[in-house]
Amino acid sequence: MLTLEDIELLFSRHGSAQYSGEPVTQLEHALQTAHLAEQSEASDELVTACLLHDLGHLLNEQGETPTLRGIDDTHQYYALPFLRGLFPSAVLDAIKLHVDAKRYLCRANEGYWARLSDDSKRSLELQGGTFDAAQASGFLALPGARDAVMLRQWDDLAKQADLHTPSLAHFMARAARCACTATA
Repeated sequence: MLTLEDIELLFSRHGSAQYSGEPVTQLEHALQTAHLAEQSEASDELVTACLLHDLGHLLNEQGETPTLRGIDDTHQYYALPFLRGLFPSAVLDAIKLHVDAKRYLCRANEGYWARLSDDSKRSLELQGGTFDAAQASGFLALPGARDAVMLRQWDDLAKQADLHTPSLAHFMARAARCACTATA
């Protein structure tokens, strides 16, 4: 299990890596996603999920733009064992489901696919493509699915060069408030 300090260290060591095919770094993307959630008055749990939704990329580095090489790094699952025990299911479920939320939104919202970045479109195909009606219905029944859909929409917007956000320390304080253990 990671600690809050370990998470800060991961961002310090690997957060400057470019976010595949986008004009932001991994850290900038995480901060922007969390900032958008905070601006929407999301809970500490959802803001924390937004901050950490791509932590799997930092834990399982696959190089720049793995989708160009046909690699789905399954980042949405990779971080979960490291975060389990530190955060409640409200955080973990939104992280786990944010990729499926993209698959759902492609089904539910006409025009959503066209707004995705090129890398998101490539990864969508590697991740199983757009949900059919039964998959979409099943997805919505899952705990955390609605939070994952909100996270995904902020995720899509969090790719703006030079956007000013609160610091990592600001969002880590929110993460500490929803951590499962007092010593985290």
